Amino acid sequence: MNKLLIDYLFKTNAIRVCPKDKPFWYTSGRIGPYYVNTHFLFGSETKANAFLADIDRLKEDKLSCSNEMHKISKENYQTDEIYKGTIDALVNYIKENFDAKEIDLISGGERRDWFFSFMVAELLDKPHITLFKDLSAVVYKNGKSVEAGNCNEKNVLHIADLITTASSYERAWVPAVNKLGAGVKWSLVVVDRLQGGKEVLAHLGVKSYALVDIDPQVFEKAKESGYIDESQLTLVLDYIGDPESSMKKFLENNQDFLLEALAGGDRIAQRARLLVENDFYNVSSFFQSL
Repeated sequence: MNKLLIDYLFKTNAIRVCPKDKPFWYTSGRIGPYYVNTHFLFGSETKANAFLADIDRLKEDKLSCSNEMHKISKENYQTDEIYKGTIDALVNYIKENFDAKEIDLISGGERRDWFFSFMVAELLDKPHITLFKDLSAVVYKNGKSVEAGNCNEKNVLHIADLITTASSYERAWVPAVNKLGAGVKWSLVVVDRLQGGKEVLAHLGVKSYALVDIDPQVFEKAKESGYIDESQLTLVLDYIGDPESSMKKFLENNQDFLLEALAGGDRIAQRARLLVENDFYNVSSFFQSL
C-alpha cells in the first residue's frame, strides 16, 4: 500500500520535484527541490482546485456546507480510482492500528482536511466535526448538521491531508475541539513532512500517525519507478540531509539563478527579494552586488 500511495502522490503531482537546476521558490522566500500538495490525491490538480473553489463557496453557510462537501467527496470516491484508493488506505490503516470503538468523532479542519475527513467519517460510521479557522464547529452525520455543543469528553480522531509543524493544530484544531468539551486524542494524515509536527502534537497530548513520511525512501522509490531521475534524487537527498547548507551550496554554484529571479517582475521576483532581504543562506557573502 505504501508503494501504491507513493505512485499516487507522484502520478498526480501531489509531490512534485524540480529539475536539478531550478529549485522551487517557496512563499517564505526560501528555495527547495519539492512541493507537496496532498489534496491533488482527489484525482488530479484540476479536480482538487475545482473542489477548493466549491469549498470556498460552500463554507459561507456553515450549517449546510458539510452535507454539500460530503456529497462531492462521495461522488468522487465512487468514480475516481486514486481518490478511492487513498481513502481506503486511511480507513484500513485506522482499522489495523486503532480500536475503532474508542473513536467517538472524526474531525477535519478548513480546508484541505475536508478532502479526506468526510469520507473517513462515513466509512467508519462516525459523526464528523467540521472545524473552521475561526474556531467555530458543527457536528455532521447522515446529511444533517448542528452547531457543536458540549461533546462530553468524547475522543476525537483528526484526519488531515498533511502535517508540517502542526501550527494549525496548535492554533486552531486542538483548541476548537477542547472548547467543545472533547479532546483530540489522535491525528492521522496522508503525508508527514517530518518537520517537527509529530513532536508538537506529542506536547499537546495527541498521538500522531501518517500513511507516508517524506523521507529518502519516498524519493528513492520514485526514482525506481521512473518519476524522477538521478540528478533530482541527489538534489532532494542533499536537501533532506541539510536544507540550509544544500540550498546555500546550490546558490553558490548557480549565482545566475538568483539574479534571473530578481530581474523578473512576478511573484518569483518578490520571493527572491525576500531571500535577499532576510539574507537566507548568507547570500550577502557571495552576492555583494545585490
